[in-house]
Formats: sequence, C-alpha cells, structure tokens
Amino acid sequence: MPDARWFACYTRARAEKQVEKMFEDRGIESFLPVVVRERQWKDRRKMVAFPLFPSYVFGRFSLPDTHVVLSIPGVSTIVRIRGQPVPIPDEDIANVRKFALALASTDVVIESVPYFAEGERVEVIDGPFAGVQGYVVERLTRRRVLIGIEPIGQAFEVDFDARLLRTIERSRS
Repeated sequence: MPDARWFACYTRARAEKQVEKMFEDRGIESFLPVVVRERQWKDRRKMVAFPLFPSYVFGRFSLPDTHVVLSIPGVSTIVRIRGQPVPIPDEDIANVRKFALALASTDVVIESVPYFAEGERVEVIDGPFAGVQGYVVERLTRRRVLIGIEPIGQAFEVDFDARLLRTIERSRS
C-alpha cells in the first residue's frame, strides 16, 4: 500500500495479541512491541511477553481502510486528534522497535507511566493531595506539578508520581 501510514489502535484490555493476529490475517502490517517479564505462580515461574504499551497495537494502513481496522474484534478506536486519525512517523516506529530489541537483550526493568506534556493541566487522583489541580512543569529533567493562583502570580511546585495524575480539560470561562 503506497499511501499506508502507521497508526496507533486502542484495543480492549488484554486483547493486543489477538488484534495483532487479526491484523496479520487481514494483510495489515502490525507492530506490537513487547517486554518479557518473569511471572510467579504458586507452582511455577514463567517468562511472559507483555505489551510495552498496554491496550495499543500499531497498524500500517491507508485512511480508506480505517473501516476495515475498526471492524476487527478487539479494536476500540484509532487514536485521533480533533476527530482525525493521527499518523505516527516511520521514525518513531523504528525508534520503538530499537528500544524493544534493546530491552530484550538486557535485564533493564522498565515501568510504564502516563505521559504528560509540559503545560498540561492535571489533577491528583489519589493520596492526601487528591483533587488538587495544577500544571505540569519540568525543572532539571524532573517532572513536577505547579500548583498556583494565577491572578496573584503565586505558585509552588511539588513532585508527584505520574500514576497519581490525570489530565483535565480547562474550564471554559
């Protein structure tokens, strides 16, 4: 497909491997980066492959084929911005492939955390600061949240685990 681009497809929980197989069955190029981890059961230990990005499978297809992709069981949606599917640059997919290969050849343990852009408005969802809202700032490569009162120009910064934050929409005033 000459006009095919990479897109991120959001899947049902734990349906990534099935979706990848169905993409393959329908002739759609797919990419599911995985990380292998040891899992312990009562009676045994086993190495298990987990998606690097839970609930996401990357597919390479053209925009007219979106209806085919969305009809695949397990695919919830294609990641969009302002209602339009967002293509992912080939370089980004190549970079993730390199990263996944490097992970497979090392003992590095990674932890997936939500990504927040600098300036994004967030709310703390758990702990003693639950309900507090602020903006993500970055200082010396650390992610921090700026809590402040805009009209008086006063604020303070606090380090938060990204897993305790969620993006919120700005209220329209």
